[in-house]
Amino acid sequence: MVDFSRRSFLAGAATLVGGTARALPFEQRNEVSFLKGPYNLAFYYRLNKAYRIGAGMHFFHSKQHDLLQLTRFEDHAAVDARFDKEAQEWLRDPPAIEPEMPYYSSYVDRAMHTLFRTIDWTHMHHEQTYDVMAFREIPWSEKKAWTDRAVKYYLTMQTPGVPRSVAPLEVTMRRAGIMMKPYFNYFRNFYPLDQSLFYVAHWWHPAAYETQMISGNRDQEVAMSETIDLMYREVMPNRPGRMLLSREMMPRYSRMSPESANIFDNLHMLHGIAYSILAYPDWSVEEKRAEMYRVIEAMGYQPGDEAYTRRFREPHPDFDPRTYPAWVRSPMGAMGTIMMEMLMEMLPMMYPGGLSKAAHAGIMQQLMKNGRLGIEPGEIPGSLNDAFMRVAPGMRMMPGAVEPGETPTMMVEHMLSAWKAKAARIPDLAPIDMTVEPSLGPARVAVR
Repeated sequence: MVDFSRRSFLAGAATLVGGTARALPFEQRNEVSFLKGPYNLAFYYRLNKAYRIGAGMHFFHSKQHDLLQLTRFEDHAAVDARFDKEAQEWLRDPPAIEPEMPYYSSYVDRAMHTLFRTIDWTHMHHEQTYDVMAFREIPWSEKKAWTDRAVKYYLTMQTPGVPRSVAPLEVTMRRAGIMMKPYFNYFRNFYPLDQSLFYVAHWWHPAAYETQMISGNRDQEVAMSETIDLMYREVMPNRPGRMLLSREMMPRYSRMSPESANIFDNLHMLHGIAYSILAYPDWSVEEKRAEMYRVIEAMGYQPGDEAYTRRFREPHPDFDPRTYPAWVRSPMGAMGTIMMEMLMEMLPMMYPGGLSKAAHAGIMQQLMKNGRLGIEPGEIPGSLNDAFMRVAPGMRMMPGAVEPGETPTMMVEHMLSAWKAKAARIPDLAPIDMTVEPSLGPARVAVR
């Protein structure tokens, strides 16, 4: 059990009740229930161990929030190691039911409830879509129609801004404009054990969907037991080095429902951003709330996002989720490509006078190191902004680039314009043929 800092907790409580700091505004807590359907709870009853593993992961997703906000940043190494051990216990003996976010992080829930409403609403969508795939009585050819029904409900039945976008991360990360914020990658670099644990969680969710996709209505129990065994045997001892995207891990499901695939990527990225904001020691809780809500809005569903739903490439279309090849474990992948493209769009605005070869090389080196777990030799600790200012002084700072709750509008508009020009040359991802139900074969590593 983690001992929260008494002084941090009391200071936070004072903020919430209007003590020495300004009281945070109240938020409406009316909730919307799940969508009723014949498939409700099918995943729970049919694939209960898989359901429980996801519930265990949502325990440590929840508790991490208060842990970061209410412990001292100076103790990050000890906090990281201690919670990693606790979270592993929850995976070895996962809970029977799904915990909601406020259960284990009541302080952050009171400080910024919309964050937890956003997360739990998307977890509800996880449960609905797992259920659709697990329910035997929905013919394979009708899985997409029932999934589309769940997507529509998810997008329309909550307060605007709460549902995650159906656009890919190429769009939403540019809208968020976080790369120069002072908290960027704080969680990844100062809490590497806990971050790698979440990389396992973000491997697990798409692996579970893709396991359902390759096994049809008949063989999900057999296939899921193999994926679960893989998680305990290989993935936990040798965790992924990055956040894996849906297009990498669940190519077939992404072709069937790119909307859900993008929703889940946008949620998983929000998790990482939220942890970095909470880990950052130099902002008040009010400033963190302002930035958190700005990011939630930027990465949320907006009219017109549907135009980009299928606008991404699929790097491993034949991937078998019961295997764990080297590219899955690697720190380099689709997310790194997105970040590199964004930086290339930003640099001309940040350094209008150009960069020397040495300064450019220093920036590239720091980007690569900052994007990997922990602090490496030669890496400048802190945010990417801190590193760039050291290796390439003279950066032109865009308005809103570093301030809490502010958007670097000029940079965002430039990046979105640049990406849309590229996207015009990317064909929409082709849908998958759902008229033919798959038949499960032996696990194999794809050649490509």
